[in-house]
Amino acid sequence: MALKEQINNDLKAALLGGNRFVADTLRNLKAAILNEEVALGRRDEGLGDAEIEGIIAREVKKRGESKALYDQNGRPELAEIEQKEIDVLVAYLPQQLTEDEVQTVINEVIAEIGATDMKAMGQVIGAVKARTGTAADGATVAKLVKTTLQ
Repeated sequence: MALKEQINNDLKAALLGGNRFVADTLRNLKAAILNEEVALGRRDEGLGDAEIEGIIAREVKKRGESKALYDQNGRPELAEIEQKEIDVLVAYLPQQLTEDEVQTVINEVIAEIGATDMKAMGQVIGAVKARTGTAADGATVAKLVKTTLQ
C-alpha cells in the first residue's frame, strides 16, 4: 500500500475511533503533503513514497525543534504535545539507523570517494544521505562525517 494511502486510511480510522489528536496530526501532515504537491506542480499525479517520507522527516524535525524550545523555556506541557505528534509521525518513517550503522556507510563512502580532508565534507554528506535517505538524521550524518574527516 502506498504511504499516502496508508496515511488516509489511518486518518479515517482515527476519526472513526474518536482519536482527535491523531486525526489532527495526520490532517496537518496531509496538508504539508498537499502543499508540496502544489508547489511542485504535481497535484494530479501526487508524490512518491520517498518524497512523502522526506516531508514526514521534515515535519518530525520541526516538531523536535519546537519541543527543544519549549523544554528550554520551561513549558513541559507544550513540549509533551510536540513529542506526541513526533510519535505519531515517526510511525510512517523507516527504522532509523544507529550511529554505528551510519558510521559504516560514512566509512564506505569516504573509501569510495577517496576523501581525506574537510574539503570533501559536503560531497561525503550528500553521498551518505543519498544512500540512507530518511533512515539517517542529517544532523547525525554531518556530525559523524565532520568527526571522521578531522
